[in-house]
Amino acid sequence: MLSWMFRVAIVGSVIAMGGLSAYAVEKEGSQLTITSPRNGEFVESTVELTYTLQKGTKADHVHAFVDGQYQKGFKGTLQGLTPGKHLITVKVADHDHEILDTSDSIEVEVK
Repeated sequence: MLSWMFRVAIVGSVIAMGGLSAYAVEKEGSQLTITSPRNGEFVESTVELTYTLQKGTKADHVHAFVDGQYQKGFKGTLQGLTPGKHLITVKVADHDHEILDTSDSIEVEVK
């Protein structure tokens, strides 16, 4: 038992000192904020979605999602939203379209 506890203490110390970098989460540095519509807002079935993006080290563009569904070809307008509540999420992606850690979400309700 003492041997197991000693190993846990050693691993914890190594991680705390910055070792075992494979387990470290890389901070890419992007910042993303949906600016319109606002969270909780009532909207029409077509929505102009605006956001601000401060690109970090890997950011290239964003991908939009409505209720978890990728919106292929998103260019700022979401069309065909059905009546009811919807979760809109914008996620930062790199040049290869890999999703990075930075995202922002709002909930809107279509009249």
